[in-house]
Amino acid sequence: MTTFQAPQASAGSRIIGLGSYQPETVVSNHDLAARMDTSDEWIRERVGIVNRRVANKDEGVVDMSVAAGTKAIEDAGLTPADIGGVIVATCTMPSTIPNAAAQVATKIGIKAAAAFDLNAACAGFCYALATASDIVRAGTVKNILVIGAEKLTDWTHQDDRSTAIIFADGAGAVVVGASEENHIGPVAWGSDGEMSEVIRIDDRDSFIHQEGQTVFRWATTQIAPVAIRAAELAGVELSDVDVFAPHQANLRIIEAIAKRLRKYGAREDLKVARDIVESGNTSSASIPMALDHMRTAGEISSGDVVLMVGFGAGLSYAGQVVRCP
Repeated sequence: MTTFQAPQASAGSRIIGLGSYQPETVVSNHDLAARMDTSDEWIRERVGIVNRRVANKDEGVVDMSVAAGTKAIEDAGLTPADIGGVIVATCTMPSTIPNAAAQVATKIGIKAAAAFDLNAACAGFCYALATASDIVRAGTVKNILVIGAEKLTDWTHQDDRSTAIIFADGAGAVVVGASEENHIGPVAWGSDGEMSEVIRIDDRDSFIHQEGQTVFRWATTQIAPVAIRAAELAGVELSDVDVFAPHQANLRIIEAIAKRLRKYGAREDLKVARDIVESGNTSSASIPMALDHMRTAGEISSGDVVLMVGFGAGLSYAGQVVRCP
């Protein structure tokens, strides 16, 4: 029997560049209170958000992806010619055809790239990162651009205070490259389709619906074990983790998970991403965007051990340990 040739595998993979993009328009809690029955205090107490960014009418998922992806490639010290693939994690394209990734690749100047979208909602970035890491380590592609991008405001009823106070727009990106040492740990992932109805968009004429209390209970009880499992798979102790970067769903959820991680061995000085306060919930964009903002602010450094976990509609979840580029 003939044996086919296989790509030359890489010993490991790593994140080699970071980038993000947010629209210019800021919508504050006071802006929302002026048009619906809510207040700055009410929003802060329930979700911890103060401001969120909203894209303009002509600014879409592809545009934001291009901006964030271009920055990530530049940060990696590469050119578009060095990128062999593009994955866009998103659940908010206006149409499923054509996909975002091929358009993003062309607009950035990446020629003949493998390009596809991935929809795992708020867990999308972690799913895409795991996929990219495996592709790189298999030797199929040397460098892949991974983007999480959402225009959630297109799918949010702006008078529904249960969702309009939460969701926002933006994009975050990383470049995953081949490495002699592995700096992206194995993924801990899974799903619970029995709870698929708690976060949903019923059809193309509907807006996002979320059963907030159900999601809150699920996230605060089920996600910490996923993060702990990701650390175990990577072979690191929770005490080795410098940065905890969860999906920016709700500040109360983030703090509850961080508290549980500290209970099981994470350090008291663990740095926790709280980008939710000024950026809102941007679904698949939230983790890479939060990391880029933390690095820009000098809160994290190259080489830091970062524990990431994404979770959301599906219900889907995924986590992994990486080193900050």
